[in-house]
Amino acid sequence: MHTMEPATSNVRLAARKSRGKAVIVIIVLACAALASVLFACVVGSVSISVPELFGALIDIVRGEPSTLAATLLELRLGRALSAFVTGATLTLAGVMMQALLRNPLADPYVLGVSGGAAVGALATMLFFSVTWLVDVAAFGGAVVVAFILLGLAYRDLRGGLPAEGNAPMLLLTGVIVASGCGALVTLMLSIAPDNRLRGMVFWLIGDLSTTQMRGLPWVIWMAGLAYAIRAARAINLLALHAAAAATLGVRVGRLRLELFLCSALLTASAVSSAGSIGFVGLIVPHACRFAFGPDHRLLLPAATLAGGGFLVLADTLARSVLAPQQLPVGVITALIGVPVFLVQLHHLQRK
Repeated sequence: MHTMEPATSNVRLAARKSRGKAVIVIIVLACAALASVLFACVVGSVSISVPELFGALIDIVRGEPSTLAATLLELRLGRALSAFVTGATLTLAGVMMQALLRNPLADPYVLGVSGGAAVGALATMLFFSVTWLVDVAAFGGAVVVAFILLGLAYRDLRGGLPAEGNAPMLLLTGVIVASGCGALVTLMLSIAPDNRLRGMVFWLIGDLSTTQMRGLPWVIWMAGLAYAIRAARAINLLALHAAAAATLGVRVGRLRLELFLCSALLTASAVSSAGSIGFVGLIVPHACRFAFGPDHRLLLPAATLAGGGFLVLADTLARSVLAPQQLPVGVITALIGVPVFLVQLHHLQRK
């Protein structure tokens, strides 16, 4: 009896230290994300000083953006917040997809949901000229592809884990559907008139220059994060101890189905807002896993904050490095992501 008390006390102390570490990490990352948004607000072809920033904030709160600084801040703040929620959404979808496929190098686009969004968006840009319809068509295309994948690979999702060494039907189906969407995208680009081709290419690369601040992406991201945190223990068991997850009380088929649907919805939201921005949902989750460990109770909120801040900084660089000319943010994330991905891949091979 006495020998059990010190052991129990040590376990509680370790748990308390772990929670304290998680709280510190989340606070630091939240402050870093806030700093990235403030940095994006003051940097650009026309910079805003710190005193001007606070004055402009007061003007915006009053609803009277009469000065140049207030006007610039209003534009930059909306774009920075859109970049944050897009990056956070892509990263959250990436963490879920990596847990679902049990592959740390999977990303939100691996199943072809972004291909459906691209087909919908580019078709709208090719045949119509209504800006808001592009986002709706992109979201709809992504949802349609997600349901096609669900219908074709439902048995694989609900049936638990595939046999060791065999590629799951979900992944194979996603690759084929993505190839078909890629063919349709190539067809539309080849017949597009010159006056629309540039916008279509920018959308494909990933661009935040025309993004508007909207509430729906925030609702989808927060709902997805709330679900993921609630299911973090089950996700841990699925990702780390998949063979024993069912015996430990995890409904594996249901969890895989929920992860797929949630990650698909998150991907659709992000891609419809900003196009196919690559590498955010791939390198940020893996970097956070390397830094903070594989426990999804910490990894999920930490990765979303880091991903949002990363995309804000990347977008700030995209619009300021060649100011007043702006680059697609997808170019910046790819230039950063390729070497980081190669380093991560080399690190995995050494294990």
